[in-house]
Amino acid sequence: MVAVAPLEPAPPPVTPAPTVPASVIVVAPSASSPKPVASPSRDDGDAALEAARREAARQRAARLEAERLEAERQEATRRAAAQLEDQRRELARREAARQEAARQEAAGAEAARLEAERQEAARVAAAQLEAQQREAARQEAARTEAARLDAERQEAARVAAAQLEAQREAARRQEAARAEAARLDAERQEAARVAAAQLDMQRREAARQEATRAEATRLDAERQEAARQAAAQLEAQRREEARREEAARVEAERQEAARQAAARLDAERREAARREEAAREETARLEAERQEALRQTAARAEAARAEAERQEAARQAAARMETERQEAARQAAARQEAERREAARREELARAEAARLEAERQEAARQAAARQEAERREAARREELARAEAARLEAERQEVARQAAARLDAERRELARREEAARAEAARLEAERQEAARQVARQEAARIAAEKEEAERREAVRRAIGRQLDEEAARRDAAATAARTQPPLPYSLSTARRARLWGRSDPNAELVQYAEAWARKIQFNTTPETVREMAKRPHRSPMVTVSVRSDGSVEKVNFDLSSGVPEVDEEIRRIVQSQTPFQAFSPALAREFDVIEIRRTWTFDVAVRLQ
Repeated sequence: MVAVAPLEPAPPPVTPAPTVPASVIVVAPSASSPKPVASPSRDDGDAALEAARREAARQRAARLEAERLEAERQEATRRAAAQLEDQRRELARREAARQEAARQEAAGAEAARLEAERQEAARVAAAQLEAQQREAARQEAARTEAARLDAERQEAARVAAAQLEAQREAARRQEAARAEAARLDAERQEAARVAAAQLDMQRREAARQEATRAEATRLDAERQEAARQAAAQLEAQRREEARREEAARVEAERQEAARQAAARLDAERREAARREEAAREETARLEAERQEALRQTAARAEAARAEAERQEAARQAAARMETERQEAARQAAARQEAERREAARREELARAEAARLEAERQEAARQAAARQEAERREAARREELARAEAARLEAERQEVARQAAARLDAERRELARREEAARAEAARLEAERQEAARQVARQEAARIAAEKEEAERREAVRRAIGRQLDEEAARRDAAATAARTQPPLPYSLSTARRARLWGRSDPNAELVQYAEAWARKIQFNTTPETVREMAKRPHRSPMVTVSVRSDGSVEKVNFDLSSGVPEVDEEIRRIVQSQTPFQAFSPALAREFDVIEIRRTWTFDVAVRLQ
């Protein structure tokens, strides 16, 4: 049946477009017939836009509906495919069940036939026993004894199963104790790791603080040295600048004084030249007026007077320049003194600031040292607490481990005692059963020799028929499995990538897990009747290598060391084949290997064990 998903609610219906208003008929007073008057063109444009909008909405709704229907169709197709796949798997399962039922039915028919033969033989034996009353009574006593022995054997098997369950319970308790001890050990290691991490963190923090303190000291020393060098450089630059400024000022004053003196001298020279020109003109005039004598006398007198005036003017100018120079030198000395005093004051302030900074640095260093000392003491206290806690946890772990070891040792001794008692009881029962069997055998040896041979022949025939049926069923199951799985790789011995596991340890943990799961399946699924039947037959423990393909099928079963009994070897082959297919390889194993060869030693006692 194909399930149909519920339909989504249909979109709301599209509102029909309003009708275009009809033309208005206006009748003129003088007209003989009415004339239609058209609506305004604006209404036509709005109607067209509304129609286009509705058409777009209709198309969008149709597209959404188509997408929804397509999604529903795809979902229905997917569900139908899933249902078909489920149906196919169910048919395959039913076919396998049918084949299994047919095999069981055939085995049942064969068992019924054998049971009919046995009943016929029993009827013949009953007739013979009826003819011989004394023989029948003796056989009845023997059957009673055999029933008692069988009951004792079943009781012994039940006791052994109970002991096995007790052993498993003890193993579970031991595993729980080991897990608890491992947990406590893990907690102790975690606590030790945390304490070590804390100590390492404290040591790193102390080292970091020490490095920070050393770095701060170095930076402070570098800062002080840089400040001193900067102060020295500033002082040198200031002095050099003052010297340069003073030299420039003196040079400027000198140049200015020289310029002014040169200007004055030039003015005086020009004035003297003008005066000389005037004197010459005056002398010429006087010479002209006085004629020759007066002109010469006047010229000499005028020249002497002009020279005296010039010398007086030069002396006055030199005195004035000396006065100005001395005044400038005094002012420069006063300025230099004021600058020196200002520099001394600033240097004093700088020394006071440096002393203050040094005091603050020393105070900060003292406080930092005090903090570090307090942190060191706190770290030492915490480390001591951590050591005490670690010692306490270690003592608790050792105490728990000692108690667990004592408990495990007591349980082991109790289990050994019970096993010894069970073995002694089993040995006693086995001795009694063997003694009774020997007595019955001695009494019955002469009479049932022929019957025993006939029974053995029939048993051999039954086993041969059973093995034939099992082999045919195994071949059918293998053919069906091969047809279903279609293995991706050929089963050639030359091309398959193989992994060989000759024990329980291997670097590939996933390979070991797969082998353990394979062994557990065989150990848990082998029937107790088969184990008891194999344990009764004297044989040595065989070493068997089973090659398993990646799909879980068995490639081959090799006996590296035979049990010495063909029936035991054949039963091992049947056990392996009856439990196929095994678990398929995981993706990681399948990428590396095509076949895994697992070698184990098979032991039959109260259960089958693969070691």
